Amino acid sequence: MAVLTDKKVAILVADGFEQQELTGPREALDAAGAETLIVSPKDGEVEGWNHYDKGDKFPVDVPLASARADDFDALLLPGGVANPDQLRMTPAAVAFVKDFFDAGKPIAVICHGPWTLIEAGVVDGKKMTSWPSVKTDLINAGAEWVDEAVVVDNGIISSRNPDDIPVFNQKMIEEFAEGSHSRQRAANS
Repeated sequence: MAVLTDKKVAILVADGFEQQELTGPREALDAAGAETLIVSPKDGEVEGWNHYDKGDKFPVDVPLASARADDFDALLLPGGVANPDQLRMTPAAVAFVKDFFDAGKPIAVICHGPWTLIEAGVVDGKKMTSWPSVKTDLINAGAEWVDEAVVVDNGIISSRNPDDIPVFNQKMIEEFAEGSHSRQRAANS
């Protein structure tokens, strides 16, 4: 397994993230030596969900208002329905994501998380996967959608759902270990 010592990973969430899409990848990143920090537009704590049921609360490590992509090596975007829907309606969150993309830093996204990438305008021309209900949104934004457990396209790692977390984690760690990619300019930039 790749080693992520000296790598700092932002986990961008609002309330309503799918809890296991944060905890599973975070545990894998921590085990690989990364420093993981929850970044949120919400102060204090964010609350996860276990599908339709409220989950645990997690402390926010870095308020979005003071977070800068330059301070991190990679970005993790958990899904859930409410979480990415809130993030895509928050201009500072969209700008934060776009800054990672523009810097060529790896971004891992799962389930409904691509909504925030779509809002940032960075999926055009990318091969991606997601929760099935996000398929049309990705296609309409110019992405090539495929139904695979994990897809890597030039530093963007995407996955469908919590069942895919083991393979998602493996690819995420590999890509985060590689670091920045020269790839990244949105096709429409």
